[in-house]
Amino acid sequence: MGTITGPLSGDAKNTVAEALQGALVDLIDLSLVAKQMHWNIVGHNFRPIHLQLDELVSLAREHADTIAERAAALGINPDGRSATLGRSTKIAQPESGWIEDGKVVATMTDILEGVGRRMRERIEATEEPDKSTQDLFVRIAQDIDKERWMFQAQR
Repeated sequence: MGTITGPLSGDAKNTVAEALQGALVDLIDLSLVAKQMHWNIVGHNFRPIHLQLDELVSLAREHADTIAERAAALGINPDGRSATLGRSTKIAQPESGWIEDGKVVATMTDILEGVGRRMRERIEATEEPDKSTQDLFVRIAQDIDKERWMFQAQR
C-alpha cells in the first residue's frame, strides 16, 4: 500500500492538520446534534424549524466531506469516528427527550456561534501555512454565520 503525501511538511502540516481535524469534528457533530433536534422538536414552530434543521444537517455534511477530502489530499488522515467525536467535540449536547422549539432555536444559535468562532480561529491559523485550506474555512464560516443568523432571527 502506498502512502498519500502532500505539499506541506513540518509545522505547517501540523497546524493545518489540527485545523482540519477540529473542523471535521465540529461539522460532523453539528450534523448529528441538528438531526437529534430535528427528530425531537415540538411546538408551534415545529415544521419550519424541523425543515431548517434538515437543511443545516445537509450543509454540515457537505462541508465535512470537503474538509475530510482536503485533509486526505494533503496527506493528513481525517478521523470522523464516533469515539474521536466523543473525545474531541466542543459542541454542547442537547438534552434527551422532546425539546421545545424556542429552546431548539436558542441552542442552535449558541452552537453555531461557537462553531463560527472556531472556524474564524482556523482561518487565522491557516493564513500562512495553506491559503487553499484557509479559503475552505472562509466559505464554511460564511455559511455557519448565515445559519446562525437564520436561527437567531427566530428568537
